[in-house]
Amino acid sequence: MAQKIQGTEDLYGGYMRAWQHMQDVARELFGAYGFDMIETPAIEQVDTFVHGIGESTDVVRKEMFRVFSGALMERLLDAGTESGLKAKQRMAMRPEGTAGVVRAAVENNFVPQGGAPVKLWYGEAMFRGERPQKGRLRQFHQVGVEWLGAPDPAADAECIIMLMEFYKRMGFDPSTLTLRINSMGDAACRPAYRQKVRDFILDHKDEMCEDCLERAEINPLRSFDCKNDHCREVMADAPLAKDNLCDDCAAHYAKVKQYLDEAGIDYVEDPTLVRGLDYYTRTVFEVECQGAGVGAIGGGGRYDGLMELEGGKPTPGIGFAVGFERMYLALQTLGVNVDGDEPACVYVACTGADERDAVFRATLALRQAGVRTEADYQGRSLKSQFKQADKHNARLCVVLGSDEVAAGVATLRDMSTHEQVQVPMADLASEVKSRLA
Repeated sequence: MAQKIQGTEDLYGGYMRAWQHMQDVARELFGAYGFDMIETPAIEQVDTFVHGIGESTDVVRKEMFRVFSGALMERLLDAGTESGLKAKQRMAMRPEGTAGVVRAAVENNFVPQGGAPVKLWYGEAMFRGERPQKGRLRQFHQVGVEWLGAPDPAADAECIIMLMEFYKRMGFDPSTLTLRINSMGDAACRPAYRQKVRDFILDHKDEMCEDCLERAEINPLRSFDCKNDHCREVMADAPLAKDNLCDDCAAHYAKVKQYLDEAGIDYVEDPTLVRGLDYYTRTVFEVECQGAGVGAIGGGGRYDGLMELEGGKPTPGIGFAVGFERMYLALQTLGVNVDGDEPACVYVACTGADERDAVFRATLALRQAGVRTEADYQGRSLKSQFKQADKHNARLCVVLGSDEVAAGVATLRDMSTHEQVQVPMADLASEVKSRLA
């Protein structure tokens, strides 16, 4: 029997309705802030992600799915190396949303010289080769936003405010959420800070894991995010970004906090927060749901150098992403139902095969009027059709028998009260819509 790949899930029924609801909430909320939807390809050139996410990240080094055609795979197996491949032949499946959106912005000149900032949002599947566990899948879904061309700290604050409002509209009690923020500095102050952290790691090399020793040479700040408990204990005494910010970064961070305070947004300053990707600068933030046991359910930050890394001109950017599966688990823990009810419908039933043509015409008319309509396609008895109507969550049942067809009417049955009335076929669609309303 064919089976889904471990670490993937089928979205259907209430689970799919929850994912659609998440996108609907995003569309309404983000649209109010001026964000338009974008969809980028699920596969990109490897360099799109390497340039943006960073070679030192676990995402690039261990988790990114590579994509090869069958013919290309044969060549690679024969050659034993991919060194001869062209850039366009080196492809990977999208592990996160920002790098692809920024690539699209560069390629399509979304932010021309002197042009207004562009605001984009997406709701897409992402792919990472992780060990499957609760809230961590190989194919998962995210809703995210990217705001390109706005260096103002108000943009940072508005993104965070919008994120917290998104959680509220999804059903979270704000008291169950913890928003953590930090500033990672920029190109002016971070190099010296990185060197301090590198020196600290090397001074404690006998206590650090092999991954952290490797990170010390590539991106020492990633050691703050190490999953090794002892490494985290050691890094608790490492130099902190907040103590090494230049004046501009310190002023930017102070302004972000001022705006959050004015908006009444509660937050916790976490000087060890670095997020998991290399492209972040200045403001970073992350949200956790207390007691959910799934880790961060969303987060993001500023990435003012990413456009250049993807081949574009210097353009500031900020964004965030919310993981659907983790958020769904967190809401379940809180007892919040986001599945929604199965959509109500109208069921068209008949007493026998002779009325099948009349059923066809009735369902056609109702569907053309925008009414969700079901009918029997298996030759069931009328009693069985009523049972099927209940399974379809039908609020009304249109019954067509020989007498109704001869008289040009339909019997309209309320499935809750069992009240029945006869309606002229010409008025069926309008009467049904009126009763449903």
